[in-house]
Amino acid sequence: MTLRGVAGLNPLHSPRTRARLVPVVCAALLVAVLTLYLGDRAIGDRPGRCERFTADAAARAAAVTGSGRDVLVIGDSYSAGLGLVDASSSWPVELPGRVHVAGFSGSGFSARASGCGPVSFADRAPDALAGVPGSADLVVVEGGLNDYDQSDAEIRAGFARLAGALAGRSVVVVGPVPAPARAAAVPRVDALLAGLAARHRLAYVSAAGLELTYLDDRLHLTPEGHRAFGAYVAAQVAELGL
Repeated sequence: MTLRGVAGLNPLHSPRTRARLVPVVCAALLVAVLTLYLGDRAIGDRPGRCERFTADAAARAAAVTGSGRDVLVIGDSYSAGLGLVDASSSWPVELPGRVHVAGFSGSGFSARASGCGPVSFADRAPDALAGVPGSADLVVVEGGLNDYDQSDAEIRAGFARLAGALAGRSVVVVGPVPAPARAAAVPRVDALLAGLAARHRLAYVSAAGLELTYLDDRLHLTPEGHRAFGAYVAAQVAELGL
């Protein structure tokens, strides 16, 4: 016969049993918390990463290159030069003109592409434009790889906000390259961005068919990859007559 049958009580509800269980439960919770903490540290501390990306963005923005008309590039880690020894040699340096770069690693068209807060292209566009003395004669928006796991609706919403922020300006949108780590998502994002650019009457350059060289992460470009990508975008902008 069980204790419940004898006394009508659940042994787990007795004061003595609860007293023994409290340390066990606390220890289990501590282990769970430490596991989550150490796991998060293993993959990289998000606040630390965001602070680093912010500092990298400021440093790249300060490195204005070239001369002539003012060109503003709004982009992601490719524009910011993540992974390069000299971030100021990232692909926008290949564009003709006085080139200003507003790149933030991990950002994209959709609001939630990055976990670093409001850093989408649309969110950063007003400050990026304000940072160009006078007025940017051409705005080049580069990205899409960080939207690989975002829904079509989120990308559409972000693109619409971006188009509104850049209204009345000469704009070229450059889509994602087929980086091996995210190549499977590129056709969808590329087609979606091409359609959105047409809808908002913005020029679009597809980079989905480019053969470039990548770092060991299979996501970011090598110095040679940056030069090739920059030369391609520059040639496409010239062909568009912009």
